[in-house]
Amino acid sequence: MSTPPTAGGLSTAAAWRRDLHAHPEVGFTELRTASRIAGHLTDLGWRVIAGPDAMPPDQRLGVPSDAELDAAFHRAEAGGGDPRFLPLVRGGHTAVVATLGTGSPHVALRADIDALPIAETDDPAHPPVAGGFASRHPGVMHACGHDGHVGIAIELAERLTADPPPGRVTLVFQPAEEGGRGGAAVAASGLLDDVELLVALHLGLDLPTGVVQPSNDALLANSKLRATFRGRAAHASLDPQDGRNALLGAASATLALQGMTRVAGHATRVSVGRISGGTSSNIVPDTAEMLLEVRADDGDVNADLEARARAMLAGAAQMHGLEVDVELIGAVTTATADPAAVAAVAEAARAVALDVVDAAAGSSVASDDGTALMRRVQAHGGLATYIGLGSTLPSGHHTRAFDLDEAALPLGVDLLERLVRTFTA
Repeated sequence: MSTPPTAGGLSTAAAWRRDLHAHPEVGFTELRTASRIAGHLTDLGWRVIAGPDAMPPDQRLGVPSDAELDAAFHRAEAGGGDPRFLPLVRGGHTAVVATLGTGSPHVALRADIDALPIAETDDPAHPPVAGGFASRHPGVMHACGHDGHVGIAIELAERLTADPPPGRVTLVFQPAEEGGRGGAAVAASGLLDDVELLVALHLGLDLPTGVVQPSNDALLANSKLRATFRGRAAHASLDPQDGRNALLGAASATLALQGMTRVAGHATRVSVGRISGGTSSNIVPDTAEMLLEVRADDGDVNADLEARARAMLAGAAQMHGLEVDVELIGAVTTATADPAAVAAVAEAARAVALDVVDAAAGSSVASDDGTALMRRVQAHGGLATYIGLGSTLPSGHHTRAFDLDEAALPLGVDLLERLVRTFTA
């Protein structure tokens, strides 16, 4: 299984990874990314479904404003988006589902495509800076490895096109994984309901290059909330008694949330990631916004944390004479891998000379809405697992200096190709 060279001697996976790294797009604005994926796979002869048919619009969470979506469209239009597919994915309909072959067995592979609202470091020693493929979009970067996931999937598509396996292979390019906003919507399309094996792969996760974890059942359920407090403006010196301080309500809620009692016997997380509000030091702020999340290793525990968080937000508002609106902008469930799927991944990994670590060894405890796809497939009788593919990282996920070990990319292609060919044989 050779790695095809491209311009500059890069493999397809590395070339795509670097292109996407230079042009990062956050959730539901991945218009350049999605259109180029759809165009390339169409040219390869895959059957491509993109836009609303791949992701029911009313199932999306936390969709950006129309102004943000329009700006993203025009940027993609000017920046190399595929004009055949840009109109279809416009408006935040950025899922792409591509299929090769017909019949059964049916294997599906998920690759998430979105970037993060993080400013990439400009350190000259940072490999993307040194290599000339650092983010060209201020304040946005691929800081989790999704650019690598896409690169792996595209090179896999090229290999399978050249030598099609029996059965059917579907590649799912999922938007808005960050924040848990896209997975459930893609699942709701029904396009994966006859899948017999689904694999979601993630690079890094504290695993070194050359190592594979065939499942990760430690992924946490997650609820992300936007709370908007509304009060009354007043002069902070002349008439402070007439004001109702929305920012004070948000601050009080933050302290209450961070002190929330945890649940014995369960891994839980509570985090307030942003507070904003007010306009000047001499004006009582009449609006404030909070972004927060709760996580747990059990869906019912997470639901309880969310209910308590909502109660604390309401209590803080009442305490300061405010109103508060709370919106669910992201949601992730848990999922458990099927032993047969885990065994198939482990067998494929050993066949391509990768080291296999037991799921009990553990990796980073986070959340991923690929679990919604897993559950959908399992509910219809299929198998599913979530793979950790090692990539030695110079900096942790979601940091300004995040970068991949590109040596992991061909390993990922080899692993998934072997898995597909073995399962469909």
